[in-house]
Amino acid sequence: MDKQEVATRIADTAILHGEFTLRSGRTSTWYIDKYLFTTQPDILRSLGKMFACAIPEGTTLLAGAELGGVPLVTTASMESNLPCIFIRNQKKDYGTAKQLEGKLTEADKVVIVEDIATTGGQVLEAAEIIRSLGAEVLSIIAVIDREEGARENIEGAGFTFQSLFTTSDLGVGTEA
Repeated sequence: MDKQEVATRIADTAILHGEFTLRSGRTSTWYIDKYLFTTQPDILRSLGKMFACAIPEGTTLLAGAELGGVPLVTTASMESNLPCIFIRNQKKDYGTAKQLEGKLTEADKVVIVEDIATTGGQVLEAAEIIRSLGAEVLSIIAVIDREEGARENIEGAGFTFQSLFTTSDLGVGTEA
């Protein structure tokens, strides 16, 4: 699928209308249900290819945050042949008691794969976890930028940000 076909598939599959509360606490009359598009093999396959093309030179590792980022970073990893890690929202309190699953070293140059960026809060938390462990975050790449402050917040925190699509690309407005 080309970019426009992927955008159309995501819009047709995952845009819902009604009253929704976003992670940021804001309300919206529309919502993009990431699970409706990340569970479709044709969309996921296409996104993996798009992520692989967007990954900057020098990247050694991909990262995705629980739960929505896991299928995305997996398909990006498979397409780019780069290893990946999964970032939990909280350290688990059993077994290895880790917050990261997979192998991260201080020498790693990491790209974080994100599903939908609204304000950037969750992905910034993930980026700080990676930085606190000594690795470098080269870029944050979202499938969709809701165009509601994520870019400004992420770049304001010193990270490079790009998105495969914006809500405008999907045919929905930025009004909440």
